[in-house]
This record gives sequence, structure tokens and C-alpha cells, in this order.
Amino acid sequence: MTTTSSSTALENAKDGDRVLKQKVLGARRLSNYWWAAVVFVGGTGFLLSSLSSYFKVNLLLLSDPTDLVFVPQGIAMGFYGVVALLLSTYLWLLIAWNVGGGYNEFSKEEGIVRVFRWGFPGKNRIVEITHPLEDVQAVRVDIKEGLNPKRALYLRIKGNIELPLTRIGRPLPLSDLENQGAALARFMRVPLEGL
Repeated sequence: MTTTSSSTALENAKDGDRVLKQKVLGARRLSNYWWAAVVFVGGTGFLLSSLSSYFKVNLLLLSDPTDLVFVPQGIAMGFYGVVALLLSTYLWLLIAWNVGGGYNEFSKEEGIVRVFRWGFPGKNRIVEITHPLEDVQAVRVDIKEGLNPKRALYLRIKGNIELPLTRIGRPLPLSDLENQGAALARFMRVPLEGL
């Protein structure tokens, strides 16, 4: 079964389906693109302001920072500009590497549960966890409301192992989380806990 999102994958899963695959969104979220671009533009502006105050040549279109005193204002702006550009570079690299992205696969054909995620480059770039489908004891829904809400799905596996299935970041709407948990429990024929 090929799908574009985890909610459509679970909604389209029928009793006759043998493989269920959920796509997990990683760093390639709209908010990450937005913040990487905003931090890049801001950092470039601060760095150009610093250079303008040092060389006494206006390098910006919207303002004239040549009147700034280089010590300490220009140096401070240059420092903030370099830090912002480094942060922007880090965000763009996270997006390019798609850190945290991957999929959850539940295969009745192979009898396994596979959780695949992309990590940072290196020898541990690929994070892949597999467990036998028969070891899955339940699907657990974890809901914590308050200032820092948490809404996540876990697979409870023999040996007191809890395998997270949802992405990190913005919590899923409660109705989506409940629907995904119920559909996943129904697909694997295990109980749903935590509701």
C-alpha cells in the first residue's frame, strides 16, 4: 500500500491488507523552511550592517548603517549576524538530510514491525528497528495536556519496550491520534491502551 500520510494510510487499511506503511515527517516541515529563511535573511542583514559600519559604505537597501560606531555596535551586530548564519546553515542541513523523517511499516507478510528514521550523517545515519509482529502486546496512546502538551503513539512490545511511532514536534490533534491508534490496533489485532 502506498500512501502520502499516516492518517490516510490508517484510514485506508482494510482487513485484507497485508502491509501497512506510515510516512513520518521529519525536518522537512514548512515551519523549518520558514525559520531557516527568516534566520538567514536576518543574519545577513546584521552582518551587512556590521560591515557597513566598518567600511563606511552602505551595503543595505533599506537603511544606512554607516553612522553606526563599529566599536561596540558594529562588532555586536557582526557577532549576531555570524551566529544567525551558522544557525541558518544548521537548519538548512537538517532539512537537506531530512533528520527524523522515515516510515513505520507493519507487515503481516513478513511478520515484522519496522521503524525506519533518517539521522545525522555518519555511521549511524540510518536508524532501523525491527521486531516480530507477534511480540507487539498493545498500541498505547500517551496524552499529556498543559503548557507543554504531548500526544504520541507507542507500541508496547514484550520485554517492557515502548517504541515511539509519531513524529517529534507539534502534537497531533487528539481526534487524529485516537483514529490512528484505533486503526493501528485493529490492523494488528492488539488492544488499545491509554484512552
